[in-house]
Amino acid sequence: MSPNSTVIRELLVRHLQTWATGALQRARRATYVHGYADADDGATAEAALRALAGLPDLARGRELSMVAVGGDVTVVGKRLATAQGDAGAGAGLTVLPVGGGTDERLAVAVRAAGASGVPLLGFLDATAASGPPAVSTVRAVAAGKPAEVLLVLPPGGSPDPYRGLGFPLVTAVETVTGPEPGEVVALATTSAKSLESFKEALWEVGESEGVRLRDPADPERRLIDVSSRPDPEPLRRELLAHLADVRRATVTELRSFALTGTVYRAADASRVLHALVDAGTVTREPAVGRLGGDVVIGL
Repeated sequence: MSPNSTVIRELLVRHLQTWATGALQRARRATYVHGYADADDGATAEAALRALAGLPDLARGRELSMVAVGGDVTVVGKRLATAQGDAGAGAGLTVLPVGGGTDERLAVAVRAAGASGVPLLGFLDATAASGPPAVSTVRAVAAGKPAEVLLVLPPGGSPDPYRGLGFPLVTAVETVTGPEPGEVVALATTSAKSLESFKEALWEVGESEGVRLRDPADPERRLIDVSSRPDPEPLRRELLAHLADVRRATVTELRSFALTGTVYRAADASRVLHALVDAGTVTREPAVGRLGGDVVIGL
């Protein structure tokens, strides 16, 4: 397994557990769609299933469907059935393997699983496919309420074709484990809270696995070392450049900019904003008090 494969799998498991726990607390049922399930003989799909099988909410009357879509899912289906039995997953977890190709069958599989209008997470790792996911494939995931999709694109890939499909929040980060360009991990979601937890998981996995991060849109191709207290200077520059464009923004808006427009987390933005205010580099309204979300920051 490549270092980046380990990173992606661990990131998926962490985000999936957080998403499923929240989804099943808000709704009686939810759906997880795993595309390209046969790309690695089902290893990542199995890791996802095992992460879901132990959720305590499944023992409290909640229902979770896992739809595994791929070209030929015969082997994957058997592997998932074995893993489901080994994990002791009860009736609350349903697994539906669907063959015929991810782009060709995912939209049909979403409808067949009754996923429209319920919490829905899609995972589409297209790095082993002949091309990135079709726009229609990603759009099909937007049928969930709420909905989000975790995308893994080959080096140089861009999430731009998937903007405007019903996901108001989109972020993308290049994950680098060596001298070569890294795969691009993107999350498109309707939930700011989910985006924030995804970024936290990304940094936690990155630190434990020795990954460095890069903004795919950065023309200077600068690498960011991952740590619990990262170098604030790149984010400082980006926040000041953004303020130069918009002139004024609330703390909430600047935290959102950091989440969607940079590799950083919302907490990193808060620390940098405090430092900028203390140094007198930016202004704040009101001038005193807690630096809450509605405080307006200006140059």
